[in-house]
Amino acid sequence: MQKYNRIFVVVMDSLGVGEMADSGEYGDVGVNTLEHISESVEHFEIPNLRRLGIANLCTLKQVEPVERPLAYFTKMNEKSCSKDTMTGHWEIMGLEGKQPFKTFTDTGFPPELIEELEKRTGHKVIGNKSASGTAILEELAEEEIATGHMIVYTSADSVLQICGNEETFDLKELYRCCEIAREITMKDEWKVGRVIARPYVGKKRGEFKRTSNRHDYALKPFGKTALDVLKDAGLDVISIGKIKDIFDGEGITRALKSKSSVHGMEQTIEVAKEAFHGLCFVNLVDFDALWGHRRNPEGYAQEIERFDVNLGVLLELLKEDDLLIITADHGNDPTYSGTDHTREKVPFLAYSPSMSGSGRLPETDTFAAIGATVVDNFGMSMPEGTIGVSLLKELI
Repeated sequence: MQKYNRIFVVVMDSLGVGEMADSGEYGDVGVNTLEHISESVEHFEIPNLRRLGIANLCTLKQVEPVERPLAYFTKMNEKSCSKDTMTGHWEIMGLEGKQPFKTFTDTGFPPELIEELEKRTGHKVIGNKSASGTAILEELAEEEIATGHMIVYTSADSVLQICGNEETFDLKELYRCCEIAREITMKDEWKVGRVIARPYVGKKRGEFKRTSNRHDYALKPFGKTALDVLKDAGLDVISIGKIKDIFDGEGITRALKSKSSVHGMEQTIEVAKEAFHGLCFVNLVDFDALWGHRRNPEGYAQEIERFDVNLGVLLELLKEDDLLIITADHGNDPTYSGTDHTREKVPFLAYSPSMSGSGRLPETDTFAAIGATVVDNFGMSMPEGTIGVSLLKELI
């Protein structure tokens, strides 16, 4: 029997809550994105997350726990052998990644790949190394504008990223080149998780700025997920932010693209005013892209505060038969060395106005408890080959 009519799953991209037992194997010792942000800033005001129980989940220097939080809360461990965006989201919806995606962080992409990309796109490739997206623009954007060459770079993630100036390279041309790159990187030895179009504007160093016209060309999930179950049953599956890209459109009935994480929450608020039946699945990427990778705890803290303001608005709109789940897909401790994601547990906060109880739940051994809970709520079963045990009976 259905318990909730609408479920909102909001992913605060990279908001980890502490190292896992195997974090050291990934080079991540003592990491804790949320706690270290709280310790690094002079001001951190998140009243709505606090009343849900975020400070009962972690020890936050700036935020006191509450005696009786509104939500059920716990920490979730990642079962997949990775710490990237796609793997984390796919696991949330039931898929365990047993093989990490290809990365080219240390060497750049092979000459054979670059040669084929140049031949098929008609552009000479410059860059071809692991770099920060803002740093590589400062280094090479003027050359790209002057010559029509194509900036290609990667990171610690399994990605091939292509920059293009919207005025001189042209957005359609950038997307065309990314589509070619995605086709080329379907070869097993070059198979990256995502090809990402990274458009920007500006004419000289100090002025370059990436735009919201980013587009991710992801691999399709390797199996059916909770999203497919919902869609096949005729339920609404509304994606906000880069969810559609992460799942390559699989299991999605309606997609809204966000300009920022604030915009994503504004879109979620508008969707909450609608009469839909099913799931609204939200990714808020700025925590990760703007602050985690750039190792900026102050900016990260301010982004969480902006989220908290809109969270307060969303909470007021929730109906008795709505369920809100707040989580993350990996960590990205802005106080840690390097610029890579960090292998961490993620939060699970679950709240409905109809709940009579709240409090701490046992830690889960996988993010997939979320997808299993969503599917269970609508009286269905997870696809064969997926993982995760529903927490629905605990949410009373």
